[in-house]
Amino acid sequence: MSDSPKTTGFATTCIHAGQEPEPVTGAVAVPIFQTSTYVQEAFGKPRGGYEYARTKNPTRLALEKQLAALEGGATGHAFASGMAAETTLMLSFVKAGDHVLVSRNTYGGTYRFFSKVLAGFGVTFDWVDTTDVAAVRRAVTPATRMLFVETPTNPTMEISDLKALADAAREEGRRIGARIRVVVDNTFATPFFQRPLGLGCDAVVHSTTKYLNGHSDSVGGAVICADGRDGEKIGFTQNAAGGILSPFDSFLVSRGIKTLPVRMRAHDANGRAVAAWLARHPKILKVHYPGLPAHPGHAVASRQMTGFGGMIAFDLGTEDAARRLLDRVVICALGESLGGVESLISHPATMTHASVEPDERARRGITPGLVRVSVGIEDVEDILADLGRALEGV
Repeated sequence: MSDSPKTTGFATTCIHAGQEPEPVTGAVAVPIFQTSTYVQEAFGKPRGGYEYARTKNPTRLALEKQLAALEGGATGHAFASGMAAETTLMLSFVKAGDHVLVSRNTYGGTYRFFSKVLAGFGVTFDWVDTTDVAAVRRAVTPATRMLFVETPTNPTMEISDLKALADAAREEGRRIGARIRVVVDNTFATPFFQRPLGLGCDAVVHSTTKYLNGHSDSVGGAVICADGRDGEKIGFTQNAAGGILSPFDSFLVSRGIKTLPVRMRAHDANGRAVAAWLARHPKILKVHYPGLPAHPGHAVASRQMTGFGGMIAFDLGTEDAARRLLDRVVICALGESLGGVESLISHPATMTHASVEPDERARRGITPGLVRVSVGIEDVEDILADLGRALEGV
Protein backbone atom coordinates (compact mmCIF):
# COMPACT_ATOMS: atom_id res chain seq x y z
CA MET A 1 0.00 0.00 0.00
CA SER A 2 1.29 3.50 -0.82
CA ASP A 3 2.10 6.03 1.88
CA SER A 4 -0.99 8.15 1.12
CA PRO A 5 -3.88 6.05 -0.19
CA LYS A 6 -5.93 8.05 -2.69
CA THR A 7 -9.13 6.04 -2.84
CA THR A 8 -9.50 4.64 0.66
CA GLY A 9 -11.67 5.81 3.52
CA PHE A 10 -10.51 7.79 6.52
CA ALA A 11 -10.25 4.83 8.89
CA THR A 12 -8.15 2.88 6.39
CA THR A 13 -5.89 5.91 5.95
CA CYS A 14 -5.46 6.17 9.74
CA ILE A 15 -4.24 2.58 9.87
CA HIS A 16 -2.13 2.34 6.70
CA ALA A 17 -0.78 5.78 5.68
CA GLY A 18 2.97 5.88 6.26
CA GLN A 19 2.89 2.40 7.79
CA GLU A 20 4.94 0.38 5.31
CA PRO A 21 6.04 -3.03 6.65
CA GLU A 22 9.59 -2.82 8.00
CA PRO A 23 11.80 -4.07 5.13
CA VAL A 24 14.20 -6.28 7.11
CA THR A 25 11.68 -8.28 9.16
CA GLY A 26 8.31 -7.34 7.69
CA ALA A 27 7.15 -5.98 11.06
CA VAL A 28 3.60 -4.67 10.68
CA ALA A 29 4.20 -1.90 13.26
CA VAL A 30 6.84 0.67 12.38
CA PRO A 31 9.70 0.04 14.85
CA ILE A 32 11.00 2.63 17.31
CA PHE A 33 14.30 3.65 15.76
CA GLN A 34 15.94 4.85 18.96
CA THR A 35 19.16 6.12 17.45
CA SER A 36 20.91 9.46 17.27
CA THR A 37 22.89 8.87 14.08
CA TYR A 38 23.37 6.48 11.14
CA VAL A 39 26.40 4.78 9.60
CA GLN A 40 26.90 5.99 6.04
CA GLU A 41 27.56 3.61 3.15
CA ALA A 42 30.62 5.56 2.06
CA PHE A 43 32.01 9.08 1.99
CA GLY A 44 29.16 11.36 0.89
CA LYS A 45 26.68 8.45 0.67
CA PRO A 46 24.15 8.41 3.56
CA ARG A 47 21.77 5.46 3.55
CA GLY A 48 18.35 6.54 2.30
CA GLY A 49 19.00 10.16 3.20
CA TYR A 50 19.46 9.34 6.90
CA GLU A 51 22.37 11.28 8.38
CA TYR A 52 21.34 12.55 11.82
CA ALA A 53 18.19 11.86 13.82
CA ARG A 54 17.27 15.52 14.41
CA THR A 55 16.98 15.86 10.65
CA LYS A 56 15.28 12.56 9.86
CA ASN A 57 14.13 9.50 11.79
CA PRO A 58 12.18 6.57 10.30
CA THR A 59 9.64 6.41 13.14
CA ARG A 60 8.95 10.13 13.02
CA LEU A 61 8.84 10.11 9.22
CA ALA A 62 6.17 7.39 9.27
CA LEU A 63 4.04 9.53 11.60
CA GLU A 64 4.60 12.64 9.48
CA LYS A 65 3.34 10.83 6.38
CA GLN A 66 0.35 9.62 8.39
CA LEU A 67 -0.44 13.18 9.57
CA ALA A 68 -0.23 14.63 6.06
CA ALA A 69 -2.58 11.95 4.73
CA LEU A 70 -5.15 12.52 7.48
CA GLU A 71 -5.39 16.27 6.83
CA GLY A 72 -5.07 15.97 3.05
CA GLY A 73 -1.85 17.98 3.10
CA ALA A 74 1.33 17.94 1.03
CA THR A 75 3.59 17.65 4.07
CA GLY A 76 3.43 16.88 7.78
CA HIS A 77 6.01 17.57 10.48
CA ALA A 78 5.98 16.38 14.10
CA PHE A 79 7.29 18.30 17.11
CA ALA A 80 8.06 17.89 20.80
CA SER A 81 4.88 19.74 21.83
CA GLY A 82 2.02 21.72 20.36
CA MET A 83 3.85 24.91 21.32
CA ALA A 84 7.03 23.68 19.59
CA ALA A 85 4.89 23.22 16.48
CA GLU A 86 3.53 26.76 16.77
CA THR A 87 7.03 28.12 17.39
CA THR A 88 8.33 26.49 14.21
CA LEU A 89 5.29 27.70 12.27
CA MET A 90 5.78 31.32 13.31
CA LEU A 91 9.55 31.25 12.79
CA SER A 92 8.91 29.95 9.28
CA PHE A 93 6.23 32.38 8.15
CA VAL A 94 6.44 35.71 10.04
CA LYS A 95 9.19 38.20 10.82
CA ALA A 96 9.68 41.52 12.60
CA GLY A 97 7.23 44.09 11.25
CA ASP A 98 4.60 41.52 10.26
CA HIS A 99 1.07 41.62 11.62
CA VAL A 100 -0.96 38.55 12.64
CA LEU A 101 -4.69 38.29 13.27
CA VAL A 102 -5.68 35.69 15.88
CA SER A 103 -9.04 34.32 17.04
CA ARG A 104 -10.05 36.28 20.15
CA ASN A 105 -10.63 33.01 22.00
CA THR A 106 -7.61 30.80 21.78
CA TYR A 107 -5.55 28.46 23.94
CA GLY A 108 -3.81 30.27 26.81
CA GLY A 109 -0.40 28.97 25.78
CA THR A 110 -0.87 30.37 22.29
CA TYR A 111 -1.85 33.74 23.72
CA ARG A 112 1.17 33.72 26.04
CA PHE A 113 3.61 32.81 23.24
CA PHE A 114 2.25 35.38 20.80
CA SER A 115 1.74 38.28 23.21
CA LYS A 116 4.65 37.80 25.59
CA VAL A 117 7.36 36.23 23.41
CA LEU A 118 6.89 36.97 19.72
CA ALA A 119 5.67 40.50 20.39
CA GLY A 120 9.11 41.19 21.83
CA PHE A 121 10.65 40.38 18.45
CA GLY A 122 8.62 42.96 16.54
CA VAL A 123 5.64 40.86 15.41
CA THR A 124 2.30 42.57 16.13
CA PHE A 125 -0.96 40.79 16.95
CA ASP A 126 -4.62 41.69 17.00
CA TRP A 127 -7.21 39.45 18.63
CA VAL A 128 -10.35 39.46 16.52
CA ASP A 129 -13.76 37.82 16.44
CA THR A 130 -13.14 35.30 13.67
CA THR A 131 -16.81 34.30 13.76
CA ASP A 132 -17.38 37.69 12.08
CA VAL A 133 -15.76 37.67 8.62
CA ALA A 134 -16.43 41.38 8.13
CA ALA A 135 -14.60 42.16 11.37
CA VAL A 136 -11.61 40.13 10.17
CA ARG A 137 -11.54 42.07 6.89
CA ARG A 138 -11.61 45.38 8.76
CA ALA A 139 -8.67 44.29 10.92
CA VAL A 140 -6.36 43.55 7.96
CA THR A 141 -3.49 46.02 7.57
CA PRO A 142 -0.80 46.35 4.86
CA ALA A 143 1.48 44.37 7.21
CA THR A 144 -0.90 41.43 7.79
CA ARG A 145 0.70 38.12 6.82
CA MET A 146 -1.27 35.51 8.77
CA LEU A 147 -4.72 34.73 10.11
CA PHE A 148 -4.46 32.22 12.97
CA VAL A 149 -7.83 30.61 13.65
CA GLU A 150 -8.97 28.30 16.40
CA THR A 151 -12.30 26.58 15.81
CA PRO A 152 -13.87 25.33 17.99
CA THR A 153 -12.11 27.68 20.40
CA ASN A 154 -10.65 26.77 23.75
CA PRO A 155 -12.60 26.91 26.02
CA THR A 156 -15.76 28.75 24.89
CA MET A 157 -16.28 26.66 21.73
CA GLU A 158 -16.77 29.54 19.28
CA ILE A 159 -17.11 28.40 15.66
CA SER A 160 -15.56 30.21 12.69
CA ASP A 161 -16.48 29.66 9.03
CA LEU A 162 -13.19 28.44 7.59
CA LYS A 163 -14.09 28.61 3.91
CA ALA A 164 -15.38 32.16 4.28
CA LEU A 165 -12.24 33.18 6.17
CA ALA A 166 -9.93 31.53 3.61
CA ASP A 167 -11.75 33.32 0.78
CA ALA A 168 -11.56 36.63 2.66
CA ALA A 169 -7.84 36.19 3.34
CA ARG A 170 -7.13 35.61 -0.35
CA GLU A 171 -9.18 38.63 -1.38
CA GLU A 172 -7.63 40.89 1.25
CA GLY A 173 -4.19 39.60 0.33
CA ARG A 174 -4.74 40.65 -3.27
CA ARG A 175 -5.89 44.06 -2.06
CA ILE A 176 -2.74 44.68 -0.02
CA GLY A 177 -0.44 42.88 -2.45
CA ALA A 178 0.74 40.19 -0.05
CA ARG A 179 -0.07 36.60 0.89
CA ILE A 180 -2.09 36.14 4.08
CA ARG A 181 -1.72 32.55 5.20
CA VAL A 182 -4.67 31.02 7.04
CA VAL A 183 -3.53 28.66 9.80
CA VAL A 184 -6.01 26.59 11.81
CA ASP A 185 -5.54 24.96 15.19
CA ASN A 186 -7.52 21.79 14.54
CA THR A 187 -6.78 20.13 17.88
CA PHE A 188 -10.35 20.06 19.21
CA ALA A 189 -12.03 18.85 16.01
CA THR A 190 -9.29 16.57 14.62
CA PRO A 191 -9.25 15.69 10.90
CA PHE A 192 -11.95 13.11 11.61
CA PHE A 193 -14.51 15.90 12.11
CA GLN A 194 -12.94 18.84 10.25
CA ARG A 195 -10.40 19.23 7.43
CA PRO A 196 -9.40 22.89 7.09
CA LEU A 197 -7.05 22.39 4.14
CA GLY A 198 -9.97 21.14 2.08
CA LEU A 199 -11.78 24.40 2.87
CA GLY A 200 -8.99 26.54 1.44
CA CYS A 201 -6.77 27.07 4.50
CA ASP A 202 -2.99 26.92 4.19
CA ALA A 203 -1.80 25.05 7.26
CA VAL A 204 -3.07 23.11 10.25
CA VAL A 205 -1.48 22.83 13.68
CA HIS A 206 -2.21 20.19 16.31
CA SER A 207 -1.31 19.39 19.84
CA THR A 208 -0.92 15.67 19.19
CA THR A 209 -0.93 15.34 22.99
CA LYS A 210 -4.70 15.52 22.76
CA TYR A 211 -7.06 13.51 20.52
CA LEU A 212 -4.56 12.31 17.93
CA ASN A 213 -2.58 10.41 20.54
CA GLY A 214 -5.68 10.00 22.67
CA HIS A 215 -4.25 8.17 25.68
CA SER A 216 -2.68 10.93 27.83
CA ASP A 217 0.78 9.36 27.61
CA SER A 218 2.61 11.56 25.12
CA VAL A 219 3.29 15.27 24.57
CA GLY A 220 3.68 16.40 20.96
CA GLY A 221 2.63 18.70 18.16
CA ALA A 222 2.28 18.82 14.39
CA VAL A 223 2.14 21.18 11.42
CA ILE A 224 0.54 20.07 8.16
CA CYS A 225 0.81 22.27 5.06
CA ALA A 226 -1.33 22.31 1.92
CA ASP A 227 1.55 23.66 -0.21
CA GLY A 228 4.72 21.62 -0.50
CA ARG A 229 6.84 24.79 -0.62
CA ASP A 230 5.39 25.88 2.73
CA GLY A 231 6.17 22.40 4.00
CA GLU A 232 9.78 22.77 2.93
CA LYS A 233 10.05 25.93 5.03
CA ILE A 234 8.60 24.11 8.03
CA GLY A 235 11.02 21.23 7.50
CA PHE A 236 14.00 23.58 7.26
CA THR A 237 13.04 25.36 10.49
CA GLN A 238 12.26 22.06 12.21
CA ASN A 239 15.80 20.89 11.52
CA ALA A 240 17.40 24.26 12.29
CA ALA A 241 15.52 24.91 15.55
CA GLY A 242 15.39 21.25 16.57
CA GLY A 243 12.06 20.93 18.38
CA ILE A 244 11.49 17.41 17.04
CA LEU A 245 9.23 14.66 18.36
CA SER A 246 11.12 11.71 19.84
CA PRO A 247 10.98 8.26 18.20
CA PHE A 248 9.07 6.78 21.14
CA ASP A 249 6.49 9.58 21.17
CA SER A 250 6.19 9.28 17.38
CA PHE A 251 5.37 5.61 17.86
CA LEU A 252 2.76 6.41 20.52
CA VAL A 253 1.02 9.07 18.42
CA SER A 254 1.03 6.86 15.32
CA ARG A 255 -0.45 4.00 17.33
CA GLY A 256 -3.09 6.33 18.78
CA ILE A 257 -4.11 7.59 15.34
CA LYS A 258 -4.97 4.06 14.26
CA THR A 259 -7.97 4.11 16.61
CA LEU A 260 -8.87 7.79 16.04
CA PRO A 261 -12.16 7.13 14.16
CA VAL A 262 -13.41 4.67 16.78
CA ARG A 263 -12.51 6.98 19.65
CA MET A 264 -13.91 10.14 18.05
CA ARG A 265 -17.28 8.52 17.39
CA ALA A 266 -17.44 7.54 21.08
CA HIS A 267 -16.33 11.02 22.25
CA ASP A 268 -18.97 12.58 20.00
CA ALA A 269 -21.79 10.34 21.20
CA ASN A 270 -20.94 10.94 24.84
CA GLY A 271 -20.34 14.65 24.27
CA ARG A 272 -23.79 15.14 22.76
CA ALA A 273 -25.44 13.27 25.61
CA VAL A 274 -23.56 15.15 28.34
CA ALA A 275 -24.15 18.55 26.71
CA ALA A 276 -27.88 17.91 26.42
CA TRP A 277 -28.02 16.79 30.07
CA LEU A 278 -26.10 19.86 31.26
CA ALA A 279 -28.33 22.16 29.21
CA ARG A 280 -31.35 20.86 31.17
CA HIS A 281 -29.74 21.08 34.61
CA PRO A 282 -31.10 23.93 36.77
CA LYS A 283 -27.70 24.75 38.33
CA ILE A 284 -25.98 25.33 34.98
CA LEU A 285 -26.22 28.91 33.72
CA LYS A 286 -24.86 28.30 30.21
CA VAL A 287 -23.48 25.45 28.13
CA HIS A 288 -20.96 25.99 25.33
CA TYR A 289 -21.22 23.10 22.86
CA PRO A 290 -21.65 23.51 19.07
CA GLY A 291 -23.83 20.41 18.89
CA LEU A 292 -26.63 22.20 20.76
CA PRO A 293 -29.09 23.93 18.39
CA ALA A 294 -29.00 27.02 20.65
CA HIS A 295 -25.25 27.46 20.14
CA PRO A 296 -24.61 30.52 17.91
CA GLY A 297 -22.18 28.55 15.76
CA HIS A 298 -24.37 25.45 15.38
CA ALA A 299 -25.26 26.06 11.72
CA VAL A 300 -21.66 26.66 10.65
CA ALA A 301 -20.42 23.68 12.69
CA SER A 302 -23.06 21.46 11.12
CA ARG A 303 -21.89 22.53 7.68
CA GLN A 304 -18.11 22.30 8.03
CA MET A 305 -17.79 19.53 10.62
CA THR A 306 -19.01 15.94 10.51
CA GLY A 307 -19.42 15.74 14.29
CA PHE A 308 -19.21 17.95 17.37
CA GLY A 309 -16.81 15.99 19.57
CA GLY A 310 -16.42 15.73 23.31
CA MET A 311 -15.32 19.22 24.40
CA ILE A 312 -17.86 21.13 26.50
CA ALA A 313 -17.66 24.23 28.70
CA PHE A 314 -20.37 25.23 31.15
CA ASP A 315 -20.84 28.11 33.57
CA LEU A 316 -21.80 27.64 37.21
CA GLY A 317 -21.85 31.36 37.98
CA THR A 318 -19.08 31.66 40.58
CA GLU A 319 -15.62 30.32 41.27
CA ASP A 320 -16.87 28.86 44.54
CA ALA A 321 -19.53 26.85 42.71
CA ALA A 322 -16.92 25.62 40.22
CA ARG A 323 -14.61 24.62 43.08
CA ARG A 324 -17.35 22.68 44.82
CA LEU A 325 -18.04 20.73 41.64
CA LEU A 326 -14.38 20.09 40.88
CA ASP A 327 -13.69 18.90 44.43
CA ARG A 328 -16.44 16.28 44.16
CA VAL A 329 -16.00 14.67 40.74
CA VAL A 330 -14.37 11.24 40.62
CA ILE A 331 -14.68 9.79 37.12
CA CYS A 332 -14.11 13.23 35.59
CA ALA A 333 -10.52 13.66 36.74
CA LEU A 334 -9.41 17.19 37.64
CA GLY A 335 -6.38 17.97 35.51
CA GLU A 336 -4.87 19.89 32.62
CA SER A 337 -5.10 18.68 29.02
CA LEU A 338 -7.88 16.97 27.08
CA GLY A 339 -8.61 14.44 24.39
CA GLY A 340 -7.75 11.27 26.30
CA VAL A 341 -9.98 8.24 26.58
CA GLU A 342 -10.66 9.26 30.18
CA SER A 343 -12.87 12.23 31.07
CA LEU A 344 -10.85 15.25 32.23
CA ILE A 345 -12.29 18.36 33.83
CA SER A 346 -10.65 21.73 34.48
CA HIS A 347 -11.10 25.34 35.54
CA PRO A 348 -9.82 27.46 32.60
CA ALA A 349 -9.43 30.72 34.55
CA THR A 350 -6.91 29.19 36.97
CA MET A 351 -5.49 26.41 34.80
CA THR A 352 -5.27 26.48 30.99
CA HIS A 353 -5.84 30.24 30.71
CA ALA A 354 -4.20 31.46 33.90
CA SER A 355 -1.56 33.29 31.81
CA VAL A 356 -4.29 35.45 30.22
CA GLU A 357 -4.83 38.74 32.05
CA PRO A 358 -8.09 38.92 34.08
CA ASP A 359 -9.56 41.71 31.93
CA GLU A 360 -8.72 39.78 28.78
CA ARG A 361 -10.27 36.61 30.21
CA ALA A 362 -13.45 38.56 30.95
CA ARG A 363 -13.58 39.85 27.37
CA ARG A 364 -13.24 36.28 26.12
CA GLY A 365 -16.07 34.99 28.30
CA ILE A 366 -13.74 32.93 30.49
CA THR A 367 -15.64 33.60 33.68
CA PRO A 368 -14.70 32.51 37.23
CA GLY A 369 -17.52 29.96 37.15
CA LEU A 370 -16.57 28.40 33.80
CA VAL A 371 -15.70 24.70 33.82
CA ARG A 372 -14.34 22.77 30.84
CA VAL A 373 -14.84 19.05 30.44
CA SER A 374 -13.19 16.75 27.95
CA VAL A 375 -15.78 13.98 27.80
CA GLY A 376 -14.10 10.59 27.63
CA ILE A 377 -15.32 7.29 26.27
CA GLU A 378 -16.44 5.73 29.56
CA ASP A 379 -20.04 4.55 29.86
CA VAL A 380 -22.00 7.77 29.52
CA GLU A 381 -24.32 6.80 32.39
CA ASP A 382 -21.30 6.79 34.71
CA ILE A 383 -20.14 10.22 33.50
CA LEU A 384 -23.60 11.68 34.04
CA ALA A 385 -23.90 10.09 37.48
CA ASP A 386 -20.51 11.54 38.45
CA LEU A 387 -21.49 15.06 37.35
CA GLY A 388 -24.89 14.68 39.00
CA ARG A 389 -23.39 13.72 42.36
CA ALA A 390 -20.90 16.59 42.17
CA LEU A 391 -23.61 19.11 41.28
CA GLU A 392 -25.55 18.10 44.38
CA GLY A 393 -22.82 19.81 46.40
CA VAL A 394 -23.05 23.07 44.44
